[in-house]
Amino acid sequence: MSNITDLSKSRYCKGLQCPKMLWLDAYRPEAAEDVLSETIMHNGNLVGDLARSYFGEYALVEFSYQKTAMTEQTNTFIRDGAETIAEAAFMTDGLYCAVDLLHRNADGWDLVEVKSSTHVSDIYVEDMAFQYYVLTNCGIHVKRVYNLHLNSGYVRKGELDLQQLFTLEDYTETVRQKYDAVAQNIAAIRAFVSVDTEPERDLDLYCEQPYLCAYRAYCGRHLPAHSVFDLAGMQAKTKYKHYHNGLIRFEDLLANAKKIKLNAKCIRQIESTLQDLPDAVEPKAIRAFLDTLQYPLYHLDFETYQQPIPPFDDVKPYQQIPFQYSLHIEQADGSLEHREFLAQEGSDPRRMLAQRLVQDIPKGACSLAYNMSFEKTVIRGLAELYPDLADRLMDIHDNLHDLMVPFREQSYYSTAMQGSYSIKYVLPALYPDDPELDYHNLDGVHNGGEASAAFAEMPSYPPEKRELLRASLLKYCELDTYAMVKVLRRLREVVR
Repeated sequence: MSNITDLSKSRYCKGLQCPKMLWLDAYRPEAAEDVLSETIMHNGNLVGDLARSYFGEYALVEFSYQKTAMTEQTNTFIRDGAETIAEAAFMTDGLYCAVDLLHRNADGWDLVEVKSSTHVSDIYVEDMAFQYYVLTNCGIHVKRVYNLHLNSGYVRKGELDLQQLFTLEDYTETVRQKYDAVAQNIAAIRAFVSVDTEPERDLDLYCEQPYLCAYRAYCGRHLPAHSVFDLAGMQAKTKYKHYHNGLIRFEDLLANAKKIKLNAKCIRQIESTLQDLPDAVEPKAIRAFLDTLQYPLYHLDFETYQQPIPPFDDVKPYQQIPFQYSLHIEQADGSLEHREFLAQEGSDPRRMLAQRLVQDIPKGACSLAYNMSFEKTVIRGLAELYPDLADRLMDIHDNLHDLMVPFREQSYYSTAMQGSYSIKYVLPALYPDDPELDYHNLDGVHNGGEASAAFAEMPSYPPEKRELLRASLLKYCELDTYAMVKVLRRLREVVR
């Protein structure tokens, strides 16, 4: 858009969240941080492309940076009697939108907005309302307005069934009632951004919801080194409430701890930070946890990925599909054996993974995971899918212990953990500046999100790149279980 007051449907929704984002986009774009998820964008494109066939054949308006070219092609399709138009483009008075699907309905049209989610959020309704406003002002008779999103209850059996994969929800009346509000919102957004000097806009929940703002750090540059927003475990709305009440610094929060009913874990984080306290250890509680473990000990970690469109039978949209595990087997004398499994990309990995898992972990063995609820969920899913392996899988499930417990209960607390008990905080707190345990030193894959994306996209890569990614995945997952070994050793050291 050449003019700061011009609005597309994405810019309108951004302006509703916080109009200062549009001003900063125009005058301070260098202050933006990268908050866009490539995976989410990729999923949106996949679902959008598939949804085009929901009504059968369609005419596609080709993308062009010249918006008038897209609107002209749309008008041509309408005149030629197209039944369904994908990316139908309309423009009026500096307002522009490309409708995901415009489906002919007798003497009018159905406006269909496609989303890759499994539900309809408030911002999606605002998006549809803007499109309805634009089309109406372009003289298009919109009879119905729908949101087409994924059906979370759909389980794939054979070929994809688009009528079952998607849910079509009618929002016509809701959107029509917002017509006047859209006009008012457009005027308000335009008035806000039509100034040369940076407009004032304080931090609030809209900095994070419905989407994280790319300028959150820029607008929060006045915050002290340790502020209410650094507290772990506190709801965002509570943080902004304290912020607007002037309780911003850790010192302010601590002084008003009783008044605002600050919980013990937040108080510990604040006191530990302000006083730079040494690590706090409760040997009795840690020893009680250690006594629940038996050798040999099987340190287990899964990697999973999820797809919006179920790639295999017996899979739902966004279902977690395990494709890899790492297993460090620790003996009582501290000796280690490492085993691992990484599925062949492009195939359903679950059966082979389950078979290998019950081979690698004998019946009755004591297994250990960090945040075991995730591993247990994966194992239960495999047991339900493969009844012949269910007894062995559930034996692993029932003998699984959680290494996170001592840190969640703060039996071991370090200032460097910043109030979190995630292993990504715990590990560097226990082993600061240890290059062997630094995920940043890995090649290609550094976290679970990158692992999921790498495996999902691997089939599209040439063989050489696939081999490099496979090596990176194996190294990453191996570090996850080796990190657990090291964390457990530190717990044993502190109670000796």
